[in-house]
Amino acid sequence: VQLVESGGGLVQAGGSLRLSCAASGSTSSIKTMGWYRQAPGKQREWVATITPRSGTTNYADSVKGRFTISRDNVKKTMYLQMNSLKPDDTAAYYCNARFIAMSGYEYDYWGQGTQVTVSS
Repeated sequence: VQLVESGGGLVQAGGSLRLSCAASGSTSSIKTMGWYRQAPGKQREWVATITPRSGTTNYADSVKGRFTISRDNVKKTMYLQMNSLKPDDTAAYYCNARFIAMSGYEYDYWGQGTQVTVSS
């Protein structure tokens, strides 16, 4: 399985970006997909999660109301629409896929990350 992010870039505060995460390989055992971010000198933090089969979404309080996570199961692609961006949103954004094996064991795959920089 490979996860490839795209869509990062430089944007002014108040602007918008849409990140994409394209999955390749066998994805039938994916339990959830999500976005995480890591700013310089900080720990990686959870941003949002979606359950592909049900469409159920969850968001960190810091992005709720501004970011929208979605997925296209046919294209095996997950998106993160980011609106009203703030300088504090500046970070490397990582795509995550959590798989669940028949045994119930869960394991993660990560993308390589895409940089989002919000200027004030």
